[in-house]
Amino acid sequence: MASSTNNQLILVLFSFLLILKTSSSFGNHSSTDGILPFAPKHVVVVNKLTSQAKLIAHCTNKKKDLGVKELLPGSSFDFRFRVNLRKTTRYICTFEWPGNKVTFDIFRVDRDDTPKSEFGVCRECIWYIYEPAPCRLDRDAGIPYCFDWNS
Repeated sequence: MASSTNNQLILVLFSFLLILKTSSSFGNHSSTDGILPFAPKHVVVVNKLTSQAKLIAHCTNKKKDLGVKELLPGSSFDFRFRVNLRKTTRYICTFEWPGNKVTFDIFRVDRDDTPKSEFGVCRECIWYIYEPAPCRLDRDAGIPYCFDWNS
């Protein structure tokens, strides 16, 4: 009896993994983005400071420190990850340029991976960092969504 239950559990897990793998091969957007856990994400941070200053970025989450990045004007850095099972994934970045030090949640599930979010789900989250605000580019519509700094 236990063997039958184990076989059923293995079949369910295999089916789930197959669906997850198939959904990640749909290209930039799939109908499963924001619904299934482990959604692949690609965050790109671009220095768009109008002062042409060097931008210092330091991004972390609870378990991972991405290190300090020095970005010359127009340059970028990126990182990839998958949203965790509990859908609590969050990356916070500190940005510094002469005379300024601010923080911002560069990725939050409730904003960036929820179909009901007014900003939509992003698989490739492209952020332009300006002095007054960080702005996420919507590749499909070509519209930037700008947000307030955390601090």
